Amino acid sequence: MTTVTDAPNVASALETVESHLHPTPSWDVADHPVPSGREEIWRFTPVKKLKALFNADGPHDSHLEWECAFPEGVTQRVVGVEEARALSVEAPVDRVAALAHANSTDGALVVDIPDNFTSAEPIRLDLKGSGEIVFGHVIFRIGKFAEATIILRYSGLATYAEKTDVLVGDGAKVNFVTLQDWDDGAIHGGQRSVLVGRDAHVKAVTASLGGSVVRLQENSRYAGPGGEFEGYGLYFVDGEQHIQHRLFVDHNEPHTKSNVDYRGALQGKGAHAVWIGDVLIRKAAESIDTYESNKNLLLTEGCKADSVPNLEIETGEIAGAGHSSSTGRFDELQLFYLRSRGIPEREARRLVVHGFFWDIIRRIDVDEIEEKMLERVEQELELLEHAQGEA
Repeated sequence: MTTVTDAPNVASALETVESHLHPTPSWDVADHPVPSGREEIWRFTPVKKLKALFNADGPHDSHLEWECAFPEGVTQRVVGVEEARALSVEAPVDRVAALAHANSTDGALVVDIPDNFTSAEPIRLDLKGSGEIVFGHVIFRIGKFAEATIILRYSGLATYAEKTDVLVGDGAKVNFVTLQDWDDGAIHGGQRSVLVGRDAHVKAVTASLGGSVVRLQENSRYAGPGGEFEGYGLYFVDGEQHIQHRLFVDHNEPHTKSNVDYRGALQGKGAHAVWIGDVLIRKAAESIDTYESNKNLLLTEGCKADSVPNLEIETGEIAGAGHSSSTGRFDELQLFYLRSRGIPEREARRLVVHGFFWDIIRRIDVDEIEEKMLERVEQELELLEHAQGEA
């Protein structure tokens, strides 16, 4: 039995955050008006490109094709709207996530991982689009003291609205890896919410390497003291591509920890990356420790990176809290050091980019995925060199 099944929906138990950075969660689509782009949470977003996800006129029959590879003991089932709401970490905080839930005709897919589960094999869910407008809601429930690696991969072509909830039981250890590996032209928006159980440890690794527009709201909070959340991300943004990651870590329990590190490289005219990192430390969250970091590497002219770290602190009784952000071109000192040792400039630049991403990739802890990420970085560098050669 998966004990976390009975975990309460914490959305209603927490006080509403009075901040322009935090819209009031609601399952009612009407509570999330179509954005104009002037709102704080939408001002970095090309809202016109997401128009299809704002104006859905009812449930859609289309869905992403999925292939599952589950070790023994892991089960899946589809539940209706009411049960999905009861099992979710929180209600939607924007219109895309609200529509993702409301328009999931087949209901929400629930994946259950039992108490004390352990397996050398990861839990895999491959979701593939074929060009339609698609809405989907997926819920992962991890039992007490379970140890699991979950790999969630998106590929193909779709205009996709996502709602994903991850409920982690007390004492569990979870490695949650998501890959946005879309074809060119895909549109992907949505909300991911993680609830970290008492003394549980969650590592979430997010890689966005494809699609035309990807905008993800990634939230995490705690179900009890002692929980630890690590959030790592990487993204490679090409010309005219928009990749946006919005993180919110809610330290609502004492003696909790979080560490966030997202890194991106951009190349080509019109490439745009956005990272918003917000950490809220509530009055009750004494003795917490948190740090968030974002680094962007601009490889060519004509690309843009917006990076906005925020700390909201309501108590002075904390162990530590900090953030950092940097955006720039190649480190000339690193290049000089490598070239002074006989390494050609072309190879030196490749080594700098690989080193920039390696600290994130190595944390995936799945060999085949790490190799795939290194291959994708190499492909992006080849595209960059080809474009520079033509110029």
